[in-house]
Amino acid sequence: MERQIPKNVRQIGNVSDSPKIYVEDYVDTFFAQLCEKAGENPIGAFLIGDMQKSDEEEYVYIYGAIQMHELKVSGNDYEIDDDTWKKAYEDCKQYFEDGEMLGWFVAHSGVPLSPEHNMVKLHKKSFPKKNTVLIMKDPVEKDEVYYVQKFNDLMEIGGHYTYYEKNPCMQNYMISTRKKNGVSPSETVEDRAAKDFRSLVRTREEQQQHKRTNRLMYAVSACLVLIVIIMGVTTLNNFDKMKSVQTALNKITNNSPADTQSVEAKETNGSVTAVTGEAAGKQIGEGDSGQAAEEEDKNVPDGSAGDAGAQDVDKPDAADNKNADAGNADSQDADSGKEDSKEAGANGSDGVYIVEQGDTLAIISKKMYGDISHVDAICKMNGLTNGNLIYVGQKLVLP
Repeated sequence: MERQIPKNVRQIGNVSDSPKIYVEDYVDTFFAQLCEKAGENPIGAFLIGDMQKSDEEEYVYIYGAIQMHELKVSGNDYEIDDDTWKKAYEDCKQYFEDGEMLGWFVAHSGVPLSPEHNMVKLHKKSFPKKNTVLIMKDPVEKDEVYYVQKFNDLMEIGGHYTYYEKNPCMQNYMISTRKKNGVSPSETVEDRAAKDFRSLVRTREEQQQHKRTNRLMYAVSACLVLIVIIMGVTTLNNFDKMKSVQTALNKITNNSPADTQSVEAKETNGSVTAVTGEAAGKQIGEGDSGQAAEEEDKNVPDGSAGDAGAQDVDKPDAADNKNADAGNADSQDADSGKEDSKEAGANGSDGVYIVEQGDTLAIISKKMYGDISHVDAICKMNGLTNGNLIYVGQKLVLP
């Protein structure tokens, strides 16, 4: 059965070499316990695990270790006797039923961490398969070196992985051999792998939660800043429009119908001058009534001059204007176009145009300016995004 590559791992050294070596955390803890008991004599252990191979890579998984009953030294050479092998096979069958011996571990104080010729020879004899592993560790300095058998030699591996998962086989073996490893009966072997795994998961969750919180706060802050910018830009863009609308409203208020009706066209010396009723009364009161009466006598039949003057001041209406216009037909015919567009009652003369049936912005522009070039200006002045959406009775401020 193919093993899945562990997800919770810790990299040690450079792991670019092949094969990739994965050592379970309980096994690493067991090696540390052996080093604590190591002295002048070496301490050894058999490595238990399995090998996997994919299309692109080879893997060695070490999930167990069995302490050697005795690792003998003859000069500078190590020896593993038959009794040691026998007990190792029995322990492997008892605690690691499906496990395979993939190499060995040696902790020896004061010995260089490099295998000599006889050690390489012993390894090839004891573990002839490719990718079997030799681990040499200094119990004092805690330095360790991994070697793998390939190319008919023991080649140093730059690094390996320590992985974390439940390992009841190795845990049970460590508990059963606690006396040999110097652990008193009252002590227990901590579930270090499980604790490390939970701590690692908790740390990662906290980091991810912190990252999510930071991202959320950043997004909210960015949105708030963007909203403030948009509101500021919109306010600046609409300031001129708001000012124009306010001016137009003030103009409409000032040009009420009562004020419009108080304006009268009065002819003096061949020209028409607009005067209010108050101004006309003032002029008559100051002694100009004679001149006004004289001018009126030229255009009004005898016997009605005084009444006409009084009506011009007090009751300006269509009949009196008609009589005045009749007396000045030649002058009015010349300037009729201009006067018609400026009459108080004409639509748009006061700067505000009321939309009539059949009007479009182009028609309104032609009416008021003589061409259709003011359509865009009317839209901007009134805040229209679609010039076709106008309705009868709508008031448009003229630019």
